Amino acid sequence: MTLPRERVARDSVRLVGLRARGRHGCLPAERELGQEFVVDAALFFDTAPAAAGDDLAKTVDYGELAVRLAAIVEGEPVDLIETLAHRLADACLVNELVEEVEVKVHKPAAPIPLPFDDVVVTVTRRRE
Repeated sequence: MTLPRERVARDSVRLVGLRARGRHGCLPAERELGQEFVVDAALFFDTAPAAAGDDLAKTVDYGELAVRLAAIVEGEPVDLIETLAHRLADACLVNELVEEVEVKVHKPAAPIPLPFDDVVVTVTRRRE
């Protein structure tokens, strides 16, 4: 029995807790000193072809993905982590296997003058 398309389970590869230092933010001190950002990325695609052939070429190489995402965090500064999250999502969609991506950018050292645990921006993008 085949389930309707909207009820079929989605496969994913998730990279959780990737840490990289960046100089993103609106304040001069954030640009000068930089801070650690944490990235979580969930890439949704059919993993069956990779599993059937035990073939890395038919899946997402998460090591390569981690290097690519860290380079973006460590690269050109932006004012908003929303902008950073969009850039990271676009980088995940470069792989043609990826149908959808959810990226979370954590800024645990955000300049907030009150006790807090984290600031997180989440973006979800689908291949068009």
